[in-house]
Amino acid sequence: MSRAFVKENDMEHAGIDIPERPISTEVNYITPNGLKQLKNILDTLDAERQTLMLLDDSMSKQKKMRIERDIRYYASRIKTAILIHPDKQAENKVLFGALIELEDEKGETESYEIVGEDEADLALRKISYVSPLAKSVMGNSLGDEVTLIKPTATVTLTIKNITYNK
Repeated sequence: MSRAFVKENDMEHAGIDIPERPISTEVNYITPNGLKQLKNILDTLDAERQTLMLLDDSMSKQKKMRIERDIRYYASRIKTAILIHPDKQAENKVLFGALIELEDEKGETESYEIVGEDEADLALRKISYVSPLAKSVMGNSLGDEVTLIKPTATVTLTIKNITYNK
């Protein structure tokens, strides 16, 4: 019999195909705080999954599948993490884990921490080491001027301070 004549509930299979989260091809450098953050996320997801195991409705199954996908992602990121201790970095250069203060041509300053991709959060002034800003300052020293090419302009920044969490 042809499948064309079989009546199926379309909602039964809706949303079942949940794509995997893309994993960056960059080296997975991470700070101790970032590693702790990923482990906390993984613990939270595992607890949510345990709660959902007791439920059998379609919404719970879909939610559980998303959580399991996220667990695979975070477990993979933890497994491939290369832990960099900021307190062991050379303090006279901007390297991974640096807390930097930059001054632009107008004399305005901004501070950032250079971290791994998974711990980057612009609202917290944490930028990924693969971001254009981090790439432009890494390897430079206190007082060095760097050029950052933005979509609307080219900006010259001076490195005013470099510190590392101890």
